[in-house]
Amino acid sequence: MKTFLMLHGINHNMFGKREAKYYGTSTLEDIDGRLRALAGELGVALESFQTNHEGEMVERIHRAYAEKVDGVIINAGAWTHYSYGLRDALAILTVPIVEIHMSNNHARDEFRRHSVISEIARGYIAGFGIDSYLLGLRAAVAAAAATP
Repeated sequence: MKTFLMLHGINHNMFGKREAKYYGTSTLEDIDGRLRALAGELGVALESFQTNHEGEMVERIHRAYAEKVDGVIINAGAWTHYSYGLRDALAILTVPIVEIHMSNNHARDEFRRHSVISEIARGYIAGFGIDSYLLGLRAAVAAAAATP
């Protein structure tokens, strides 16, 4: 069975409590529940990981490399815009990476319009709330199936 890793970045443990205008009212547990259900439908395994500590995120990416996961979906939160350490860790992976965001970063603050992750990601999905996550999983599964 193919295995995928969902990486949730900084402050995502506060979904449902922060800026409903951008992030809605769903919690991280709601998002992960929807992802698990979709993974079951798609016949793949999915692990979700969230941390507010950049070094822990990098260590989880290193472990994903050793575990030979088949794809990664990432919403790095604010790290998206400046974490070259996270970007370099992701670049070690040889599997499809799908970058996702709940809100449309390009319709928000100027600093949110740049991603250091996008250039190494297979694709970018943003602005669809929880559906961004579901579309991201579908895209990662399709990309992994197309990867020899």
